Amino acid sequence: MTTTRQDTLALRALRELEDGRASVRLRAALAVGTTPDPRFVDKLVERCASEPEFFVRDMLTWALTRHPVSLTLPALLRELRSERAQARSQALHTLSKIGDRRAWQAITRPLLTDADDDVARSAWRAAVVLVPEDERSALAALLVTQLGRGGRQTQLSLSRALVALGEAMMPALLTATTAPDPRARAHALATRRLLSDPDTGFAFAIEEAKRAVALGTSGPEG
Repeated sequence: MTTTRQDTLALRALRELEDGRASVRLRAALAVGTTPDPRFVDKLVERCASEPEFFVRDMLTWALTRHPVSLTLPALLRELRSERAQARSQALHTLSKIGDRRAWQAITRPLLTDADDDVARSAWRAAVVLVPEDERSALAALLVTQLGRGGRQTQLSLSRALVALGEAMMPALLTATTAPDPRARAHALATRRLLSDPDTGFAFAIEEAKRAVALGTSGPEG
Protein backbone atom coordinates (compact mmCIF):
# COMPACT_ATOMS: atom_id res chain seq x y z
CA MET A 1 0.00 0.00 0.00
CA THR A 2 1.46 3.35 -1.00
CA THR A 3 1.91 6.19 1.45
CA THR A 4 -0.69 8.22 -0.42
CA ARG A 5 -3.21 5.38 -0.09
CA GLN A 6 -2.43 5.06 3.62
CA ASP A 7 -2.89 8.78 4.12
CA THR A 8 -6.24 8.72 2.31
CA LEU A 9 -7.53 5.89 4.49
CA ALA A 10 -6.26 7.59 7.64
CA LEU A 11 -8.00 10.85 6.83
CA ARG A 12 -11.22 8.99 6.01
CA ALA A 13 -11.14 7.11 9.33
CA LEU A 14 -10.54 10.35 11.24
CA ARG A 15 -13.52 11.98 9.54
CA GLU A 16 -15.74 8.97 10.20
CA LEU A 17 -15.05 9.16 13.94
CA GLU A 18 -17.31 12.23 13.82
CA ASP A 19 -20.06 10.59 11.76
CA GLY A 20 -23.61 10.82 13.10
CA ARG A 21 -24.07 7.03 12.83
CA ALA A 22 -22.69 4.95 15.68
CA SER A 23 -22.02 2.00 13.37
CA VAL A 24 -19.78 4.16 11.19
CA ARG A 25 -17.90 5.53 14.20
CA LEU A 26 -17.42 1.98 15.49
CA ARG A 27 -16.01 0.85 12.17
CA ALA A 28 -13.71 3.86 12.05
CA ALA A 29 -12.37 3.17 15.56
CA LEU A 30 -11.74 -0.45 14.57
CA ALA A 31 -9.86 0.68 11.46
CA VAL A 32 -7.74 3.11 13.47
CA GLY A 33 -6.81 0.41 15.97
CA THR A 34 -6.09 -2.13 13.25
CA THR A 35 -3.62 0.23 11.55
CA PRO A 36 -2.11 2.36 14.33
CA ASP A 37 -0.74 5.74 13.35
CA PRO A 38 0.68 8.45 15.65
CA ARG A 39 -1.61 10.97 13.96
CA PHE A 40 -4.64 9.18 15.41
CA VAL A 41 -3.82 9.52 19.11
CA ASP A 42 -5.02 13.06 19.81
CA LYS A 43 -8.22 12.50 17.84
CA LEU A 44 -8.97 9.23 19.65
CA VAL A 45 -8.48 10.86 23.05
CA GLU A 46 -10.58 13.85 22.02
CA ARG A 47 -13.37 11.58 20.75
CA CYS A 48 -13.40 9.57 23.99
CA ALA A 49 -14.46 12.72 25.81
CA SER A 50 -17.59 13.19 23.72
CA GLU A 51 -18.59 9.80 22.29
CA PRO A 52 -22.13 9.01 23.54
CA GLU A 53 -22.20 5.26 22.81
CA PHE A 54 -20.57 2.88 25.28
CA PHE A 55 -19.56 0.26 22.72
CA VAL A 56 -17.92 2.90 20.51
CA ARG A 57 -16.03 4.31 23.52
CA ASP A 58 -14.79 0.81 24.27
CA MET A 59 -13.49 0.47 20.71
CA LEU A 60 -11.81 3.87 21.01
CA THR A 61 -10.06 2.65 24.14
CA TRP A 62 -8.96 -0.51 22.35
CA ALA A 63 -7.61 1.59 19.49
CA LEU A 64 -5.59 3.68 21.93
CA THR A 65 -4.07 0.56 23.49
CA ARG A 66 -2.77 -0.34 20.04
CA HIS A 67 -0.63 2.80 19.88
CA PRO A 68 2.74 3.35 21.60
CA VAL A 69 2.45 4.18 25.30
CA SER A 70 4.98 6.97 24.78
CA LEU A 71 2.27 8.77 22.79
CA THR A 72 -0.91 7.75 24.58
CA LEU A 73 0.20 8.17 28.19
CA PRO A 74 0.90 11.94 28.09
CA ALA A 75 -2.36 12.60 26.23
CA LEU A 76 -4.41 10.56 28.69
CA LEU A 77 -2.77 12.14 31.72
CA ARG A 78 -3.72 15.56 30.40
CA GLU A 79 -7.35 14.41 30.17
CA LEU A 80 -7.41 13.67 33.89
CA ARG A 81 -7.38 17.43 34.47
CA SER A 82 -10.32 18.04 32.14
CA GLU A 83 -13.44 19.76 33.41
CA ARG A 84 -15.52 17.21 31.47
CA ALA A 85 -16.45 14.20 33.58
CA GLN A 86 -16.54 11.84 30.61
CA ALA A 87 -13.05 12.90 29.57
CA ARG A 88 -11.70 12.05 33.02
CA SER A 89 -13.65 8.82 33.27
CA GLN A 90 -12.67 7.48 29.87
CA ALA A 91 -9.03 8.45 30.31
CA LEU A 92 -8.95 6.54 33.60
CA HIS A 93 -10.61 3.55 31.97
CA THR A 94 -8.05 3.57 29.16
CA LEU A 95 -5.15 3.89 31.61
CA SER A 96 -6.43 0.82 33.45
CA LYS A 97 -6.40 -1.10 30.16
CA ILE A 98 -2.90 0.06 29.24
CA GLY A 99 -1.64 -0.83 32.72
CA ASP A 100 1.50 1.31 32.68
CA ARG A 101 2.35 2.00 36.31
CA ARG A 102 3.92 5.34 35.51
CA ALA A 103 0.34 6.61 35.57
CA TRP A 104 -0.09 5.73 39.25
CA GLN A 105 0.95 9.14 40.60
CA ALA A 106 -1.81 10.76 38.52
CA ILE A 107 -4.55 8.73 40.27
CA THR A 108 -5.05 11.39 42.91
CA ARG A 109 -7.39 11.67 45.86
CA PRO A 110 -9.64 14.17 44.01
CA LEU A 111 -10.16 11.56 41.27
CA LEU A 112 -10.74 8.71 43.73
CA THR A 113 -13.34 10.83 45.53
CA ASP A 114 -14.73 12.58 42.44
CA ALA A 115 -18.33 13.72 42.87
CA ASP A 116 -19.21 12.09 39.54
CA ASP A 117 -19.83 8.38 40.15
CA ASP A 118 -18.59 7.34 36.70
CA VAL A 119 -15.29 9.11 37.25
CA ALA A 120 -14.90 7.67 40.74
CA ARG A 121 -15.65 4.12 39.56
CA SER A 122 -13.10 4.44 36.75
CA ALA A 123 -10.55 5.82 39.20
CA TRP A 124 -11.09 2.90 41.58
CA ARG A 125 -10.60 0.36 38.81
CA ALA A 126 -7.48 2.12 37.51
CA ALA A 127 -6.05 2.48 40.99
CA VAL A 128 -6.18 -1.21 41.88
CA VAL A 129 -4.48 -2.06 38.55
CA LEU A 130 -1.71 0.53 38.92
CA VAL A 131 -1.04 0.73 42.67
CA PRO A 132 2.44 -0.37 43.80
CA GLU A 133 2.51 -3.19 46.33
CA ASP A 134 3.73 -0.96 49.16
CA GLU A 135 0.87 1.51 48.68
CA ARG A 136 -2.04 -0.92 48.64
CA SER A 137 -2.92 -0.40 52.31
CA ALA A 138 -2.93 3.38 51.93
CA LEU A 139 -5.16 3.07 48.87
CA ALA A 140 -7.55 0.84 50.82
CA ALA A 141 -7.71 3.40 53.63
CA LEU A 142 -8.75 6.04 51.12
CA LEU A 143 -11.26 3.82 49.32
CA VAL A 144 -13.12 2.88 52.50
CA THR A 145 -13.96 6.57 52.97
CA GLN A 146 -16.25 6.11 49.95
CA LEU A 147 -18.23 3.20 51.41
CA GLY A 148 -21.97 3.79 51.28
CA ARG A 149 -21.91 6.30 48.43
CA GLY A 150 -24.08 6.07 45.35
CA GLY A 151 -26.41 3.37 44.06
CA ARG A 152 -26.01 -0.37 43.77
CA GLN A 153 -23.63 -0.30 40.78
CA THR A 154 -21.34 2.26 42.38
CA GLN A 155 -21.23 0.28 45.61
CA LEU A 156 -20.51 -2.94 43.72
CA SER A 157 -17.64 -1.24 41.86
CA LEU A 158 -16.12 -0.07 45.13
CA SER A 159 -16.49 -3.50 46.73
CA ARG A 160 -14.79 -5.13 43.75
CA ALA A 161 -11.94 -2.65 43.95
CA LEU A 162 -11.45 -3.33 47.66
CA VAL A 163 -11.64 -7.11 47.18
CA ALA A 164 -9.02 -6.81 44.42
CA LEU A 165 -6.63 -5.34 47.01
CA GLY A 166 -6.89 -8.56 49.02
CA GLU A 167 -5.56 -8.77 52.55
CA ALA A 168 -4.00 -5.31 52.30
CA MET A 169 -7.44 -3.77 52.67
CA MET A 170 -8.58 -5.77 55.72
CA PRO A 171 -7.48 -3.38 58.53
CA ALA A 172 -9.25 -0.43 56.89
CA LEU A 173 -12.32 -2.51 56.06
CA LEU A 174 -12.64 -3.92 59.58
CA THR A 175 -12.55 -0.40 60.99
CA ALA A 176 -15.30 0.57 58.54
CA THR A 177 -17.57 -2.23 59.79
CA THR A 178 -18.10 -0.14 62.93
CA ALA A 179 -18.56 3.19 61.13
CA PRO A 180 -21.29 5.47 62.54
CA ASP A 181 -22.96 5.79 59.11
CA PRO A 182 -25.25 2.74 58.69
CA ARG A 183 -24.90 2.79 54.87
CA ALA A 184 -21.13 2.72 55.11
CA ARG A 185 -21.27 0.02 57.79
CA ALA A 186 -23.58 -2.19 55.71
CA HIS A 187 -21.41 -1.69 52.64
CA ALA A 188 -18.31 -2.66 54.61
CA LEU A 189 -20.00 -5.82 55.92
CA ALA A 190 -21.13 -6.76 52.42
CA THR A 191 -17.61 -6.25 51.08
CA ARG A 192 -16.17 -8.42 53.85
CA ARG A 193 -18.68 -11.13 52.90
CA LEU A 194 -17.62 -10.93 49.24
CA LEU A 195 -13.97 -11.27 50.22
CA SER A 196 -14.62 -14.40 52.29
CA ASP A 197 -17.17 -15.88 49.88
CA PRO A 198 -16.62 -14.64 46.28
CA ASP A 199 -19.57 -16.68 45.02
CA THR A 200 -21.99 -14.61 47.07
CA GLY A 201 -23.96 -12.20 44.91
CA PHE A 202 -23.59 -8.54 45.86
CA ALA A 203 -27.34 -7.99 46.03
CA PHE A 204 -27.66 -10.79 48.58
CA ALA A 205 -24.58 -9.63 50.51
CA ILE A 206 -25.76 -6.02 50.81
CA GLU A 207 -29.29 -6.95 51.88
CA GLU A 208 -27.90 -9.36 54.45
CA ALA A 209 -25.56 -6.63 55.70
CA LYS A 210 -28.41 -4.13 55.97
CA ARG A 211 -30.37 -6.57 58.12
CA ALA A 212 -27.32 -7.09 60.31
CA VAL A 213 -26.90 -3.34 60.79
CA ALA A 214 -30.59 -2.94 61.62
CA LEU A 215 -30.32 -5.71 64.19
CA GLY A 216 -27.13 -4.30 65.64
CA THR A 217 -25.01 -7.36 64.80
CA SER A 218 -21.81 -7.70 62.80
CA GLY A 219 -23.20 -10.03 60.17
CA PRO A 220 -22.78 -13.74 59.63
CA GLU A 221 -19.11 -13.65 60.60
CA GLY A 222 -19.65 -11.65 63.78
